[in-house]
Amino acid sequence: MSSDDFGEFYSQIRAARLPPLAALRCFEAAARLESFSRAADALHLTHGAISRAVRLIEDDLGVALFERRSRRVFLTEAGRKLAAAVREGFGLMENAVREIREVSQTPALVVSCEPTLLMRWLIPRLPDFQARRPDVAVHLVAGGGPVSLGRGIDLAIRRDDFPRPDGTCAVPLFPERIGPVCRVDKVLAFFDEAEVGGSLRLRNDAVPLHTKTRPNAWETWAKTANCPAPEQRGQSFEHFYISLQAAIAGIGVAIGPWQLVRDDIDNGILSAPLGFVEDGSRYHLLSPSAIGEQEPSAALRDWLLAASI
Repeated sequence: MSSDDFGEFYSQIRAARLPPLAALRCFEAAARLESFSRAADALHLTHGAISRAVRLIEDDLGVALFERRSRRVFLTEAGRKLAAAVREGFGLMENAVREIREVSQTPALVVSCEPTLLMRWLIPRLPDFQARRPDVAVHLVAGGGPVSLGRGIDLAIRRDDFPRPDGTCAVPLFPERIGPVCRVDKVLAFFDEAEVGGSLRLRNDAVPLHTKTRPNAWETWAKTANCPAPEQRGQSFEHFYISLQAAIAGIGVAIGPWQLVRDDIDNGILSAPLGFVEDGSRYHLLSPSAIGEQEPSAALRDWLLAASI
């Protein structure tokens, strides 16, 4: 048994039935060129194919679309009406397809980012940008130090610890804030309360974690925070990311930039007993020239600024 709603829906589908799209394309060409032969040439079909397509539509509509006189064809009133509608319809479809293709074929923004910042800060936040701007594709590349913008790299996120080429546009994102971090359940093993004031201080036997990519991290922090540097030699790792993972594992205490450890601190994995201090450096979004407000890069820039807070 069919419901009344289904019957009404089905009747609407039948009422809106159109001739085949391929036949309408043949008709449109014949109407525009006023010739079945020229329409056949334009569509790379035979004269007979065009004639059959037009006849199919005429039989379907029950009216003649062309007057055929001595090898020439002329649109009837019904033919002119249908030709105008079909021409407009094909035009609308072609414009829509062109616009969709232009959006879908827009190349992705290639963004180079320092590896640890990429893994621990940018990638976890990128789904938010993708949800907000699904029309802007982003391709991430890990890289540090000087970068050649405009040669396969559209934008770069870098700390200002190296000279930039003349003409490079730099948008400040956030200052670098650093501090000793360790696993939450290791705070009492690596820090003692100071004799005066009750604040914590790094124990002499705490294991400092070093990295070859930032070999002076502890010295920079000690000077900036006006605190003594660790006395122990500690352990050294090949990359900054690994030193932070070692801190998460409870091996020792690493110097952690705020943006790189903020998620672990919020999640109760890491602790920063002595807080964070600005070390004088800053991260920037680099581009080969000023970013236009209508460019996809502007959307990413604005999102990065909001995500950096």
